[in-house]
Amino acid sequence: MYDNRYPRAWITCTLAIPLGGLAVIIAKTLLILIDLCVNFFFFGRFSLADATPWQSHLGYLLIAIPAIGGLLVGLMARFGSPGIRGHGIPEAMEKILTAESRIPRRITFLKPISAALSIGTGGPYGAEGPIIATGGALGSWLGQLLPASESERKILLASGAAAGMTAIFASPIAAIFLAIELLLFEFRARSFIPVMLAVVTAGILRPTLFPASPVFPVHPVHVAGYSTVLVHFATGALYGVLSAGITKLIYKIEDGFEKLPVHWMWWPAIGGIAVGICGVFEVRSLGVGYENITQTVSGSLSLGLVVSILVFKFISWSISLGSGTSGGTLAPLLTFGAALGYLVGTGFETYLPSLHLDKGTAALVGMAAIFAGASRAILTSAAFVLESTGQFQAVLPVMAACASSYIVSAALVKNSILSEKIARRGIYVPSEYIPVAPALQK
Repeated sequence: MYDNRYPRAWITCTLAIPLGGLAVIIAKTLLILIDLCVNFFFFGRFSLADATPWQSHLGYLLIAIPAIGGLLVGLMARFGSPGIRGHGIPEAMEKILTAESRIPRRITFLKPISAALSIGTGGPYGAEGPIIATGGALGSWLGQLLPASESERKILLASGAAAGMTAIFASPIAAIFLAIELLLFEFRARSFIPVMLAVVTAGILRPTLFPASPVFPVHPVHVAGYSTVLVHFATGALYGVLSAGITKLIYKIEDGFEKLPVHWMWWPAIGGIAVGICGVFEVRSLGVGYENITQTVSGSLSLGLVVSILVFKFISWSISLGSGTSGGTLAPLLTFGAALGYLVGTGFETYLPSLHLDKGTAALVGMAAIFAGASRAILTSAAFVLESTGQFQAVLPVMAACASSYIVSAALVKNSILSEKIARRGIYVPSEYIPVAPALQK
């Protein structure tokens, strides 16, 4: 029998294409806003030039700048929309699961502005979470403007989010996996074909506004053989334990903020103070820090500096994120994973040189495994690290470590760092996708 539902797939496919182009513009706009904020708050100038807080020499004044950014984000959340608080992806997941994929239109504007203020004043986050959230909000908005069903709005939301990830990281395959694993909660062609079209559009247009090279241009890594893959599989279990610990700590800190005798509007400013203090001790803990990831995997940082970045960025990120400010989790998790992998690789090179374990490969594997264990988006994690670095020869150790990290993390904590918040509200987050009866496919 002819199924009259499928012609409507042309609607989502057609809308996904311009949505992908708009996501590229949104991604570039957010990065420009971040540079504008960095230049203004750290250097006192109005400029759109690339800038990083690391170049400033403000001494103890660094403590005040992230606190000011946190205060501004708190005010925006209080009087604009509380929806701008948080990582970005969990909020999109919640709207899909509970609100028929309806994201308030103001989030499309307020989320990138709040993220630019948070990151531009030194917040230790990545821009990817806010961009993914903004792209998703734009897709949801488009679905609300048109006579679209709940399913179609979800597809458009996922399309915008995936296109945003492609725009910022040039990782189209990982973006599609992210949409399937974290937003669509299903695996069927009529859902992910529009996502693919949005991602393709974003990928085609990206070089017009972004460099064509990989986001993390690292030196080629070396994979010795099957013994190396087995070692990385074993170390993946360690990353799984650490991922579970990170997830538990973040929500312990959130619980601590809940007990403070002040309104939540002030929490991001308190978290900002912690960011500033850590910045005084290690200035490279401030800001997005993509350079930290590239240089760690390339082996161009000293062991002491890697440890310093790991410790102070983790402290500032966990406290600040727990305060409910606006920022992403992906770049910090990648930073921690690269640093931890670098330390593991250094240990093997020093004490077990016969294994021929390259510390650059170990850092690459650590990135993927920490992300996989914390987010439970296992395919996204593996594909993302390979695409964003261009090191596809490391596919076997990366997949092996992601698998063991996922298994151990899932055994230790029930929910991921992305789903714990909404699970605490009594919302069931699917983690497995199984076929459903045709009558249930709406």
